[in-house]
This record gives sequence, C-alpha cells and structure tokens, in this order.
Amino acid sequence: MKPELQAGASQTSSSTCMIFQSCWSRASLLLAVFIAVLAAFLHYTEDPETRDYPRMDVPALEETFRQKNRSCFILGASGETGKHLLKEIVERRLFSKVTLIGRRKLTFEDEAYENLVQEVVDFEKLDDHAAAFQGHDVGFCCLGTTKAKAGTEGFIRVDHDYVLKSAELAKAGGCTHFHLESSKGADKSSSFLYLKTKGQVEADVAELGFERFSVYRPAVLLVDRKESRPAEWFARKFFGVFSSMSIPITTVVRAMVVNTLIDGGEKVEILENKAIYDLSKIGEKQ
Repeated sequence: MKPELQAGASQTSSSTCMIFQSCWSRASLLLAVFIAVLAAFLHYTEDPETRDYPRMDVPALEETFRQKNRSCFILGASGETGKHLLKEIVERRLFSKVTLIGRRKLTFEDEAYENLVQEVVDFEKLDDHAAAFQGHDVGFCCLGTTKAKAGTEGFIRVDHDYVLKSAELAKAGGCTHFHLESSKGADKSSSFLYLKTKGQVEADVAELGFERFSVYRPAVLLVDRKESRPAEWFARKFFGVFSSMSIPITTVVRAMVVNTLIDGGEKVEILENKAIYDLSKIGEKQ
C-alpha cells in the first residue's frame, strides 16, 4: 500500500474510533442522568408508612380458606406476574376452581394444572364474554403492557380500558375481592402517562364498590423475562440492590395470596412496596 493511502486509512480508522467513543460517552452520560433522575423519583415516592401485621398461622388460614370452597379467576396469566401467581395458587391448592381469562389458551405440562378452566376472550368485545366472569369469589388482575410495545393508545386500552371493563363484569358476576397489580408512584394526576394511567384505573375500579379492593404498587419487578427488554433488564440489575426501589415478583404474588386469606380488611387498600414486602414475609412457606 502506498504511504499516502496507508496514512489515509489510518486517519479514517482513527476518526471512526473517535466518533464511536464520543457516541458512547454521550450515551453513558444520558444513561447516568436517567438513572439519577429515576432513583431520585423512586426515593421521593417511597411510602414512609409501615404496617405491623399480626402473627398469623398461615397453614391454618389456608385450611380454613379451602373449606370455604371458593373460586377465582386470573387475568394476565401469560405474563410474568400472572404466571408466578398461578403457580403459587396451584401449589397451595387454595381454590376449588381456578379460571384463566385471556386472549389465548395456555398449555401446561405439569399435571397439577390439568383442572384449570380457561376462557378465551376478545378484550375488544368483553361484553360478549360476560359469562366468563360469572361465579368467581376472587379476581386477580395482572394485565399490562408497555407504551413501547403497544403505542400510547394501545397502552391505555390494555392497562385502563381492559382492566376496568373486566372489573365491571367481575363485580356484576359476583366477585367480592378484586386484586389489582398496579405500580409504584401510580397517580391519576401525574404528568407521566404510565403512572397517570395506573392511578386512573385504580380510582375507576375503586368506584365500582367491591367488598374488598386490594391494590399492589410494587417498584421495579425483579424477574428474568423471556421477552427481551434491554432497558428493563438494566433497571433490574441496577435497582436490584435497593429494596426500596425493587421487589422480587415472587414476593408480590405471595403478598397477594396471603392477603386473600385474611378476612375483613379495608374496603379499599393500597399496598406500597414496603407493605408488600411485610405481608409477603407472613406467607413464606413453613
């Protein structure tokens, strides 16, 4: 290669390297700023209130609950929270009947799931599937998507419209205790679409007048998804070291199950991240 060509190639390589380093530096700076802002936001929205739950004989509560011969449905059983919730419920054998309500039928290899009832519905025409919501004592709603995946309108339709309509049908069908997975920082007056939508659906479902309405507001969920979400993966790795900013998904579902066993309770209750942790500890298998 001629000296001048070799020098030109070297300069090009050097320029490319400098451009790459510059882009990487900017990306790192933006990521650092994002993390700092998010960490500050989560710290600001942390619920300082703690709940002192009394000591409970969970096995005895479970046995008493089984004798009541109650049934439940799960919305969003194909998602991570719904999947873990279903596993917890099946293993504990709490309900005489468990119904999965979703857009498609799920397949299971374990024989423990063979008695599940599955109702396939069109969420755009839920009124046509009112029968699927009939006759359940307890309802668990783990429906949710993201703006990145469904777009703004799609996100609102799933996380608000589908949830609210399902709750309406469940209430009309006899459901007395409705559980809703929401999010830390949910606030209908928020300027952030995600938190505003979550807060609005909480408020709208509360207006339906369930005998018990339990809202769970977990922080960053610690779970390994099969679906690739790079930003969420990084958030899990970063916030996983802060208990106030994250929570294992198994902790959330255990809190839901234990809360189901407790008679009475507030008509409308909101469990923030710390309360979810505390309630879950009671339900650790003995």
